[in-house]
Amino acid sequence: MKLVLYIYRSFFGIFLGALAFFCLVLNLADLLMNLWRYISVSASVGDVFSVVLHYVPKTVSYSVPIALLFATAFTLSNLYAKNELTAVFACGVSLLRFTFPLLVFAFLMSFAMFFFEDNIVVPSYAKKIALQKTVLKQNDKRNNDRIVIMSDEGRVIYKADLYDDAAEELFGIFIIVRDENKHFVSAIRSSSAKWNAEAGHWLFQDAVQYAKMHNDIEIAAVTEQDSRIFTEPPSTFRNNTVSVDAVNTREAAEYIAHLQKAGLPYAEAQSVYYKKFSFPFVVFIVVFLAVGLSGKTRKNVLLVSLGLSISAVVLFYVVQMITMLLAKFGVIPPLTGAWFPVVLFIFLSALLLRFART
Repeated sequence: MKLVLYIYRSFFGIFLGALAFFCLVLNLADLLMNLWRYISVSASVGDVFSVVLHYVPKTVSYSVPIALLFATAFTLSNLYAKNELTAVFACGVSLLRFTFPLLVFAFLMSFAMFFFEDNIVVPSYAKKIALQKTVLKQNDKRNNDRIVIMSDEGRVIYKADLYDDAAEELFGIFIIVRDENKHFVSAIRSSSAKWNAEAGHWLFQDAVQYAKMHNDIEIAAVTEQDSRIFTEPPSTFRNNTVSVDAVNTREAAEYIAHLQKAGLPYAEAQSVYYKKFSFPFVVFIVVFLAVGLSGKTRKNVLLVSLGLSISAVVLFYVVQMITMLLAKFGVIPPLTGAWFPVVLFIFLSALLLRFART
């Protein structure tokens, strides 16, 4: 029990200090990158401070893995340099047993980070982006043009020249309706259509329907009864430049379902969605990795620990970037793209621990 308290006392002070440092660096970097834009629009200090404040949870999310890696590597390397771990090993306590409290903490922290990211980081970062756009006087337009949407498992295909989100209205519409075997049933051409929220379908203006009747094509006006099958909501036609990273898991799942329903590419969004579940385990990986990297030097412990920490994190992100790109282009499944770096680095950490000095 004394060993547990001792390693926690040695570790937490460094971890909190490193976390504060990395958060400060990230916040300052974001502030300096946008400083000239704030000045150009004469933004008030209060508004800028509010933007910075809403960015803090995101910087914590970014900083926790590297701060944990640095704190673990520095703490253990420092104990090696002072020969304190030599005494621990002489008492029959292995490196794995001595560092087990840190691994347990990191494992529990992985789950905590998932909930922190999903419930605090995502909404606060969304507020930061929205507030920043307001301060910088940027418009978030959701109108769309030249739209092609597949709906109802490919049985209904919408084509529109323009969508006005404020009015929830489509212009220059051409719709093809097919049967379950994807054979042509009818086509509708209309100058415009407005969404009827109460009825839950589109109401067409000056619409003409071309229906297949035996071997002939029948032309008729579109009635309200005919329009009731066109229930695709307005959100489908918006300029949905949704970043899966910027929404929580529930909203990300809904967005991916929308992409699948609309017949749009979704591999990249799905891989980012899976990464939301795999990425928090980086917290466990970095501590596991730091345990294996510890004791590599007895001199310049601070510099070497910082260098090893940054190198390991950079290597992980490079591998993750490659696998995510492969998933985006369909070379590997999205699930593999998100989880392969995690599995690989757990294996490498175990290998380093196997050959660590004890």
